[in-house]
Amino acid sequence: MVRKLLVGLLAAVLLLAAVLAFNTVRKGSRQIDVPPIAVLEVDETGAAQRLGEAVRLRTISSRDDAALNADQFRQLHTLLQARFPRTHAALKREVVGDLSLLYTWQGSNPKAQPILLMAHQDVVAVASGTEKDWSVDPFSGTVKDGFIWGRGAWDDKGNLMAQMEAVEMLVASGYKPERTVYLAFGADEEIGGLRGAARIAALLKERKVRLDFVVDEGLLITEGIMPGLAKPAALIGVAEKGYLSVVLKMSATPGHASMPPPKGTSAIAMMSAALKRIDDDQLPGGIRGVAGEMFATVAPEMSGFSRVALSNLWLFGPIVQKQLEAGASTNAMLRTTTALTIVNAGNKDNVLPGRAEATVNFRLLPGDTKEQVMGRVKDQVTQATGSDKFELFALPGAVDASRVTPTDSAQYLLINRTVREVFPGTLVAPGLMIGATDSIHFGEISDHIFKFSPVRAKPQDLPRFHGTNERIAASNLTELIRFYHRLLTTGAKAPQN
Repeated sequence: MVRKLLVGLLAAVLLLAAVLAFNTVRKGSRQIDVPPIAVLEVDETGAAQRLGEAVRLRTISSRDDAALNADQFRQLHTLLQARFPRTHAALKREVVGDLSLLYTWQGSNPKAQPILLMAHQDVVAVASGTEKDWSVDPFSGTVKDGFIWGRGAWDDKGNLMAQMEAVEMLVASGYKPERTVYLAFGADEEIGGLRGAARIAALLKERKVRLDFVVDEGLLITEGIMPGLAKPAALIGVAEKGYLSVVLKMSATPGHASMPPPKGTSAIAMMSAALKRIDDDQLPGGIRGVAGEMFATVAPEMSGFSRVALSNLWLFGPIVQKQLEAGASTNAMLRTTTALTIVNAGNKDNVLPGRAEATVNFRLLPGDTKEQVMGRVKDQVTQATGSDKFELFALPGAVDASRVTPTDSAQYLLINRTVREVFPGTLVAPGLMIGATDSIHFGEISDHIFKFSPVRAKPQDLPRFHGTNERIAASNLTELIRFYHRLLTTGAKAPQN
């Protein structure tokens, strides 16, 4: 009898949830209509060939050697000057930090705040031994089967070249922006951007520039990646997670392995206990903040139980969160992540080492700070080892999460509208950028920073990012050009009083 009552109660709850979900969907599913715009004619073949030329240059940055591959970066600069002559005639070009580029397209209205488009010149190296796994040479820039292939085609020379293509077309048409437009192309984004983007941001700050909005690489137009969502979803990064790597060092008396110390007191044993505690007791997660807003936006467009559950998190929140935490990428949206990345101890099988060292990487959710995480780790290690005799410090390059760009702003609505004009039928939602971008350095001079690449990505494409067979479709490159052309056409207008 009790079981029947429980089953009946559960059925009633599910029915209520379905009704509430239906009502939620009816209220939230309709996006503001966007009238069609004329399709911009683009030289797709020429643009693909020019991107291929850029991909052939091995612009791999180095943390330790700022001059590494400098000749390749300078060849890229020469290529840009040769392929986009009108842009270089109309815009002021500055070299910052030896290899990074800053372009200024002076606007006609000095009172209007300027805007900034960003991309980066450098690419990651191809993992040694994987070159043979590529369909083409990784730096061939081959155009075949409708794609431009090679390292950097997607990340991030596709964006860089598309921005230059759009500006070249606009200059050729006689267009003159009302707002000043900046283009910033860092040369060391893959290693933190301290020599490039950070210096460009400092230079603009010194010149008292306040940017109306910034668009940098970031989240993508996903297709078939979200279960239950049939239409493409453009996720606009409105915040970026912070970065913190901490080093933990444990010391103990070294000795012969035949006479080990009491259980749990060797350097390796104490380090093991500390790391287990750090890994077991991670910072709490939740469907809130940017992640909560993203799911609230996407839910009305989903089908099946995903639509019911995400529309009624008051009821299904724990179930949904558990499922999200089971996936590495979705878990990263919900919390400050903890990753044990380096461990070193010992050098001989019969000797107890006197020191053990480990590195733990954290990606900070907006609201969590470097100081809070460091304090938490210190407490965890003390509790796990019963001692405060250890060394703990942060590696250089630590940064808190960015501020969250408001989605009720005119700037976000401009990006939203531009996406739907260029990519009809696409759902637009805010998202959290879990990786690092150069735009993190511009938080002091703009309140509206968007991390978004108008690159189409299906599940099978994701392993290509920083991986084997990186490529971008020539048709998608054309869409990138149309996106930046439209964004500049509308976004570089001065506000109406």
